[in-house]
Amino acid sequence: MHNQHHPQHQPLQAQQQQPQHQQLRQPHQQSFELPRWKSKQNPEADSIGCVEVLATVCSTILMFLTLPISIFLCFKVVQEYERAVIFRLGRLRSGGARGPGVFFVLPCIDNYCKVDLRTVSFDVPPQEVLTRDSVTVSVDAVVYYRIRDPLNAVVQVANYSHSTRLLAATTLRNVLGTRNLSELLTEREAISHSMQVTLDEATDPWGVQVERVEIKDVSLPDSLQRSMAAEAEAAREARAKVIAAEGEMKSSRALKEASDIMCESPAALQLRYLQTLSSIAGEKNSTIVFPLPIELIGPLMNMTSTLCPPKPPATPVSVQSE
Repeated sequence: MHNQHHPQHQPLQAQQQQPQHQQLRQPHQQSFELPRWKSKQNPEADSIGCVEVLATVCSTILMFLTLPISIFLCFKVVQEYERAVIFRLGRLRSGGARGPGVFFVLPCIDNYCKVDLRTVSFDVPPQEVLTRDSVTVSVDAVVYYRIRDPLNAVVQVANYSHSTRLLAATTLRNVLGTRNLSELLTEREAISHSMQVTLDEATDPWGVQVERVEIKDVSLPDSLQRSMAAEAEAAREARAKVIAAEGEMKSSRALKEASDIMCESPAALQLRYLQTLSSIAGEKNSTIVFPLPIELIGPLMNMTSTLCPPKPPATPVSVQSE
């Protein structure tokens, strides 16, 4: 009995284990879908219909009937900095972009689009931006970009140049709207790098790589410029007054120390007088002020007082009238 029921349990266990394996495989199966020209498992991408075969045969016959004129129409040349994306009857040809050099197209059924791989720069028009501290400024910038994937630049977006210009203008407004005016004036490199990263992530599906973003000019209103100039001038005057006061304090301390030294040696004061006279004489002045110490004038005043004694005060005379 045990052997008879054992085979019946195996299908049940297999049925219970099967959903678990499916659940484990589901995350791996939820991958992003590749474009049609990049899908390797899509049989429709490489299959050719009867109409396409008939059109290709007719185009080939027409090319041979119009030789050698058709040679000038079938062979195309692209430069070193260009790539050609070829479409045959509206479908992208396999093999990726052609170039540089010579490539072959069939008349009437093939058309191609040239893509320039060189770095392109454009000016972002001045944008009126309201900063985080409610100040209206006008900012313009320069953006440098190049085509990284020619296929995506042609197939994924209608006009990659125009789309990149519009996206750069909106990104400039969005990034500057989260900054203060002081940050906008002092942190231009950080803001430019933030814009470059944001634009590069947004344009990556288009095959466009943003290499560099530079903020050219920040225009402030006239009233704000005058107020900022007045504020800066007041700050400079305040610093100048503080520096002058500190200098006066240091000079007063130095004079106090010098006066203390001169009090200890009276001859030092006389030498200072002579030094002052020599500096005045070197300037060719007609008037020289020579200070005399009171110790020299004191004896002269005593001698004059002994030689010329002071006169007694006069007595008043009374006059009697009869």
